[in-house]
Amino acid sequence: MTGGNISRRRMLATGGLGVAAAGLAAPPVLSAEPIRWRIQSHWTPGQYYFDTVYREFGRWVMEATAGEIQIEMLQADTLVPSGEVLGAVRRGLLNAAFIFPGYWVGRLPVAGHLNGNLATWDNHEEMQFFFYEMGALDIIREAYAQMGVYQAGPMSFAGIAVFATKPIETRADFQGFKIRSTGTPARVFERMGATPVSIPGGELYQALRTGVVEGAHWGAVATGWGMNLQEVTSHIVTPDFLSHSNGEFMVSMNDWNRLGEDHKRVIETAVRAMSAKASAHFRHRDFLHMEEFTGPMGKHVSRVSDDVVAEMRQHSLAVVDEFSAQDPQYCGRVGAILHEFMRLTGKV
Repeated sequence: MTGGNISRRRMLATGGLGVAAAGLAAPPVLSAEPIRWRIQSHWTPGQYYFDTVYREFGRWVMEATAGEIQIEMLQADTLVPSGEVLGAVRRGLLNAAFIFPGYWVGRLPVAGHLNGNLATWDNHEEMQFFFYEMGALDIIREAYAQMGVYQAGPMSFAGIAVFATKPIETRADFQGFKIRSTGTPARVFERMGATPVSIPGGELYQALRTGVVEGAHWGAVATGWGMNLQEVTSHIVTPDFLSHSNGEFMVSMNDWNRLGEDHKRVIETAVRAMSAKASAHFRHRDFLHMEEFTGPMGKHVSRVSDDVVAEMRQHSLAVVDEFSAQDPQYCGRVGAILHEFMRLTGKV
């Protein structure tokens, strides 16, 4: 029995979880009874990535622990509304969550850095070395710990792509542009002259169809496509305003502390591996969907000018500095790392 568990876990660590997991599996610590977790997402089964990313992540963890962790994967709003998930994890109503950090920027400002800042990272590797190699994630984990939550790490939901009912290409096009946006991106769009509107995901389609908003972002082209935004818009705006808008996997600190080191290693490895898998998965679909958008659907892809991207970068760093001033203990330290990242990569 024990030998079978080791073999299975090693197989998954070097295969099913990808290169990022190679060699990281620890000897199993067998539990007398399975650890049973309830995890909630902000996604619903009608979105294809509910299965290919969210449920797949749960399967990886269950299989890599040889069934020692059993996970019930809940859809959006099952136990609590998405905006209340952080508190539900803190209280132990949920054991963990696979969700979007933009929901709690007001209560936990440094979550905005986890979500991502417009016009900063250009690819998955940059995002990963900012968090893991430069130490930004360590600081973010300190902040989450104050809330009674362990931050297991960022989960790439690929880029921030805007679906719009009109072309967005120049600085002038942003003036008065009504865009559904959340978190720190909303502040940047506001500085660009747009009018951000906060709308729940389930109301996006109707809001675009009726003109309540003229544009919206729900992650990448592929994830916005899963919300059928292509049906009620005529333009996709490129390039992505952020190459990776991150989700997160967080665990109740009490539940995290009950785990053995091998289980912790499996979960953290699965987070990094799924981030890489999801990034490639969504990006591939981005191109396929844009081809369909401009081909059979006869619609258009707009491209903002380089000077717009440069101005957006300046506004993005200004928003970062605002958060740093408001929260020097956490945002201030991560903001300093981001400025160093921007200098190091030649973006400023």
